[in-house]
Amino acid sequence: MIDIDVVTLARLQFAATALYHFLFVPLTLGLSVLLGIMESVYFITKRPIWRDMTKFWGVLFGINFAMGVATGLTMEFQFGTNWAYYSHYVGDIFGAPLAIEGLMAFFLEATFVGIFFFGWDRLSRGAHLFVTWMVALGSNLSALWILIANGWMQHPVGATFNFESMRMEVSSFYEVLFNPTAQAKFVHTISAGYVTGSLFVLAVSAFFLLARRNVDFAKRSITVAAAFGLCASLSVVVLGDESGYTAAEDQKMKLAAIEGMWDTEPAPAGFNIVAIPDPEHHTNAFEVKVPWLLGLIATRSTSEQVPGINALVARNAQNIRDGITAYTALQTLRKNSDNPEARATLKKYEYGLGYALLLTKYTNDIPAATDDMIAKAAWDTVPDVAPLFWTFRLMVALGLFFIALFAVAFWFVVQKRLETSRWFLRLALFSLPLPWVSSELGWFVAEYGRQPWCIDGILPTRLGASSLTTGDLWLSLGGFLVLYSTLLVVELYLMVRTIRKGPEDYFGHRPPPAFVPAE
Repeated sequence: MIDIDVVTLARLQFAATALYHFLFVPLTLGLSVLLGIMESVYFITKRPIWRDMTKFWGVLFGINFAMGVATGLTMEFQFGTNWAYYSHYVGDIFGAPLAIEGLMAFFLEATFVGIFFFGWDRLSRGAHLFVTWMVALGSNLSALWILIANGWMQHPVGATFNFESMRMEVSSFYEVLFNPTAQAKFVHTISAGYVTGSLFVLAVSAFFLLARRNVDFAKRSITVAAAFGLCASLSVVVLGDESGYTAAEDQKMKLAAIEGMWDTEPAPAGFNIVAIPDPEHHTNAFEVKVPWLLGLIATRSTSEQVPGINALVARNAQNIRDGITAYTALQTLRKNSDNPEARATLKKYEYGLGYALLLTKYTNDIPAATDDMIAKAAWDTVPDVAPLFWTFRLMVALGLFFIALFAVAFWFVVQKRLETSRWFLRLALFSLPLPWVSSELGWFVAEYGRQPWCIDGILPTRLGASSLTTGDLWLSLGGFLVLYSTLLVVELYLMVRTIRKGPEDYFGHRPPPAFVPAE
């Protein structure tokens, strides 16, 4: 067995289950809205082919939805099993959106999914259309509450520390709900899901056209996917820019690491397209920079600076020193809760308390920490730059590729050249895995860039884990990997089998083959 500590194993297990789960989530988000669009066209035109399209893509949606539910249920339990102190410390805040997601969004979605499949011959066209859009609404509401919870971890607002209970408590649920970081993550994430659903429909329809099967069905599906996908891919880029702006406001260290910006530059800062980060010497060995671009993205101005890593480390060292003062006052209050001077000191320096906890890696006596310990703890606030730098750029490159792909698809639809552009159909088919790659890269940037924090600036990751053994975690990690891999294989098998059968297998008849001119 590899010698890995408990915290690293707990992180690895949660990362593995989260990344597996998010293989299913984007397609659920995207297909749910596409189903609503297709059925809306059926409701307006009354043409059976649009009903057939909704039914066929609905079957694929149902397979993916079931697997998403199965992989998502276990994740919430891990907060109690693997991250017990985290759950104790912030459960009052973090648990609320998770509970609302389960009570409101999940049950709404699950209820209407059942009616969607079994209500075709029992409901009027209008009633069934309403059900389909409720499925889409439920899917998006589910994502909203999850991302509100995650956004709070990235930018904790609307909460205060109660020294008597030694826990974080909600001070303003309004601020938690309308956290700008959470809202930016939500719109960016669902737009990425819409891209995933659109490219899935585009690629599968391209497969039908390459096989000269279900031509009318595939052409109409591509029309919807190309138009919706182009809008969604443009939205991803625009909303990603908004995420960059909120990161510049609330997660300055993450942004500096993503950009490989070690030193603060004169405003407006340039954007490193290519660089070779050198963390040992706190510089880049090589870089190609676009002037002004980062400053415009991060500050929406040409006069504000974007702080570099070195400056932020110096600022965090001061935060740690202020946190030591707060920690000392807290220790006094634990002995005498009525001490007014200690109360005032804790309130003044409370923002640094989480930073002081970074010192637990080096000493059990925080007030006695040396300057060397403080310096090391301050540098611990810098995530690994190189993986973040290159992961982010690969994600951006894929986003630009999706815009180009959907734009070309839309052009070929308008020009009625889809069937003759077989090179493009092959490109669309082989591009099928890329939205999932992009989504996983995005989550890596979001979560890895937050380290070393469970809750940014409040609770270090190493303090949030449960008191488990490495054997416990190796066993559960192995079990999760086997279970989730099995579910993934089952999903792929069912999806491929359904696609190979094609829509004609679900409509009780086989449409006549398309006319193919002699070679």
